[in-house]
Amino acid sequence: MIYLVCSPNEVSGAATVSPLRKGNRDLIKEINRNLALNLIKSRGPISRSEIARLSGLSPATVSGITADFIASGLIEETAEGESTGGRPPVLLRLNPQAGFVVGVKLMEQAVISALTDLDAQVLHQHVTPLTVDDGRRSKASMDDGRVNPESILPVIIRAIEETIAESRVERRRLLGLGVGLAGLVDGEAGICRYSPFFGWRDVALAEPIAEHFDLPVYLENDVNTLTIAEQWFGYGHGVDHFVVITVGRGIGAGIVANGQFYRGALGGAGEVGHMTVQEDGPICHCGKRGCLEALASDPAVVREAQAAIARKEPTTLAQSETLTLEAIVAAAEAGDDLARRLLADAGHWLGIGIAALVNILNPQLIIVGGEGVHAGQWRIGPMRQAVRAHAFNGLADQLDMVIEPS
Repeated sequence: MIYLVCSPNEVSGAATVSPLRKGNRDLIKEINRNLALNLIKSRGPISRSEIARLSGLSPATVSGITADFIASGLIEETAEGESTGGRPPVLLRLNPQAGFVVGVKLMEQAVISALTDLDAQVLHQHVTPLTVDDGRRSKASMDDGRVNPESILPVIIRAIEETIAESRVERRRLLGLGVGLAGLVDGEAGICRYSPFFGWRDVALAEPIAEHFDLPVYLENDVNTLTIAEQWFGYGHGVDHFVVITVGRGIGAGIVANGQFYRGALGGAGEVGHMTVQEDGPICHCGKRGCLEALASDPAVVREAQAAIARKEPTTLAQSETLTLEAIVAAAEAGDDLARRLLADAGHWLGIGIAALVNILNPQLIIVGGEGVHAGQWRIGPMRQAVRAHAFNGLADQLDMVIEPS
């Protein structure tokens, strides 16, 4: 099933073009259905009158569409809303059990897959190890050391197969699959335009997976998928202007403006990790200097700790067999001054990056998530201070900031 998102102007504009052939009428009917369904999905529980107001569709059209959805079991009537004079409106929402989906996050070292209902409740989760170095050394690897997609696709397919089997959900009840990964992604074409982890350029990932399962596959940047989930089911539900920031192995952002998810012209909106914040700063893995990611990500903290140890700065971290962010956080908790300073510096730079987004987008809400927020207040406190210090006068006063550990 493919959900189209159209504005009321697009729908009404299509209706004003010369006499309609049957194919055009069927297309507009499908657009109207998808428009109503998207509103129920993103705004529900919602009344029929509110769907009509937001979509520009007539009340009669909305009643007919929602009656079909109820008959098919796709949506359900729930509690009554507040009355504005007269009968209280009956609210509509998606039926969580109308179908199921499998979501996949493709990471450097693992494929994480989860089967959920339509309310995003995880019914089963599966982790499949992925060793990129093995993929590079395999016969399917590229001559230039990049990971060949043919060595990764079977791992993704196996992970989905095992997730479905272990969940015991009937395959016929699956509506579709979603795959998220870091990098530039052309969601409409199902193509990964660039993957920093795997070295891919213009790799068609969605099509071979769709062919194997005979299901629609939605490919998207991993932070964008999180942002869409927040808009439908999380803190962003009902919020017209918000930004999701993730910090961990890298730093990325997802943007919702005027109630609409924003991808940019090439699907690259939100690559905040690669905006320059220190022109002569450290080299980023992208090849440029002073990127936010090179100063505020988890690897940046570890890199600075290693450099400090090499300079013989006093720290208990010198005794660590394996230097990780977790070890640095533990040292900060135990009172290590260097560990606390490194986390504070990373938080400060992250706050500067967030303040830039606040100044550009003026959101109501910022959601900060990812593995990196487990560093706690040693990182988050300085981040908040930097946002307040660098946001333009008044823009941060009414800003809500939510910290959501992954």
